[in-house]
Amino acid sequence: MRRLRGALRRGVRLLSRRRLARAVMQPLFSTRLYHRTLTSRIGTPFAHVPTEPWPGDSTNGAAIVAGRFTLCGQTIPVEPRHGAAPWDGEGVTDDWRAALHGFDLLRDLRALGGEQARLAARHVIDDWMQRETHIRSVAWQPEVIASRIALWLSQAEFVCSGANDDFRERFQASLARQASHLARVAALAPEGAAEIVVLKALIYASLALPGARRRLPRWMTALERAIAWQILGDGGHIERSPESHMAVLRHLIDIRANLRDVHEAVPESVQGAIDRMAPMLRFFRHGDGGLAQFNDSTESRDWLIDMVLTHSDARGKPLSSAPHSGFERATSHRTLVIMDAGAPPPPGLDTHAHAGALAFEMSVGRERLIVNCGAYVGPNEAWREASRTTAAHSTLVVEDMNSAELLPGGGIGARPARVMAERRESDGNVWIDAEHNGYARAFGLIHRRRLFLAAAGDNLRGEDTLVGSGHRKFALRFHLHPQVKTSLVQGGDTVLLQTAGGVGWRMRATGGVTSVQESVYLGAGNEARRTDQIVVSGATGGDGAQVKWAFTRVAS
Repeated sequence: MRRLRGALRRGVRLLSRRRLARAVMQPLFSTRLYHRTLTSRIGTPFAHVPTEPWPGDSTNGAAIVAGRFTLCGQTIPVEPRHGAAPWDGEGVTDDWRAALHGFDLLRDLRALGGEQARLAARHVIDDWMQRETHIRSVAWQPEVIASRIALWLSQAEFVCSGANDDFRERFQASLARQASHLARVAALAPEGAAEIVVLKALIYASLALPGARRRLPRWMTALERAIAWQILGDGGHIERSPESHMAVLRHLIDIRANLRDVHEAVPESVQGAIDRMAPMLRFFRHGDGGLAQFNDSTESRDWLIDMVLTHSDARGKPLSSAPHSGFERATSHRTLVIMDAGAPPPPGLDTHAHAGALAFEMSVGRERLIVNCGAYVGPNEAWREASRTTAAHSTLVVEDMNSAELLPGGGIGARPARVMAERRESDGNVWIDAEHNGYARAFGLIHRRRLFLAAAGDNLRGEDTLVGSGHRKFALRFHLHPQVKTSLVQGGDTVLLQTAGGVGWRMRATGGVTSVQESVYLGAGNEARRTDQIVVSGATGGDGAQVKWAFTRVAS
């Protein structure tokens, strides 16, 4: 009975109020009668065509023209004819369908350029308009509608150039219907980043559709409310995902740019959020320019991060400590350490959350040394779930159990009730003391981690302590970047490391048995690269356990 009650509680947790409301309303939205209530005539050209600076992938654009649709790490081939799209493709994930119906592919076709790409874009849109005559399926989820509206509007000049009047009229009418429906269901959008996407689309529609400008104040007010609770005091986004953080910053930059284009005042809250989020994006960057891999994030593209920061026009430097977001950053002489020292996001905002309490990453110059495994992007659900586990992070694992309960499909169930961190600095040296109680309920154990980065940047030392009693096995894991070569020194307590650039490091540990084991690296999202991990294994005794370890640069 206890297990049944637990399963029911998890089921209720998965059905958020907004998701439940959408499910209840869906039968109404699918009726022809409801469809007739949507605005579909605009009569005149767009009042404003939104613009955005983000480039697409011309290689992917060429593949689409040839009939190959690659989204979310999965390629679906179709008949190589214009207008074909795998709307009902078999064996694809919901994320794949959402990406297809969200029409991000328009950026790729625009990047390819030329009449052939333009015709392909037009035919895919026409194909969609003919098929999606009823409001149903993933195509009509608020965040997917919002992505589609924003992309159709921002790519309208590319798509409609040379099009006949019939296509233009149907294109504009479809946009008007979609915007009309989105305005009605905006309050049902998922919380967090998806809400920003929805408001961006509604703001775009208010600026673009004739007669819609009067609705702009409503959506701007909603955006200011969303910013107030989503963007934290240190500039981090409430979902605690570096990749999601960058996406939200991009949306706010787009909104600001288009308000300026039509000479509308940019609210202080929007400008202030951009000014605070840009330094936080810098906070999450390693020396190679890519992102740290916490909470469903991959390295991402360094050039895109550069573009986001350039268009933010915010010059603030990254903080050393981000206590509201729950991250710490220590840097010295080209050595950088980024640590997850915060609690998971609140329920409903934890879709991207991993069980990586007190995990850290380390890079030296442009080379990554210690990493987390990353985030899997693709159709293999087992890989996705594995990348979320505590064992996939550079932290300590007790009895092969996660430090937070991972719910199927995303989200966190039982979680640490307390995660805390304190930081001290002196003469360039940095100490970070952190702890979490994610193992207290199951095993009565508290995990404490102390990191020390020397001012010279050549010595990172740590202590991982389990406070509590009882005999419990643990594994302290340090996942290594694939370009790092390892060798276990005879005697077993020392590992020699060498980066691709030839820099040597020595890792020593006491308090457990040190070994080098296989691991995987998902820095690109859909490509699993073989790599190594250093594992220090042991067991708690009557007074817990403590492992002391150090990474020291080897003099050349």
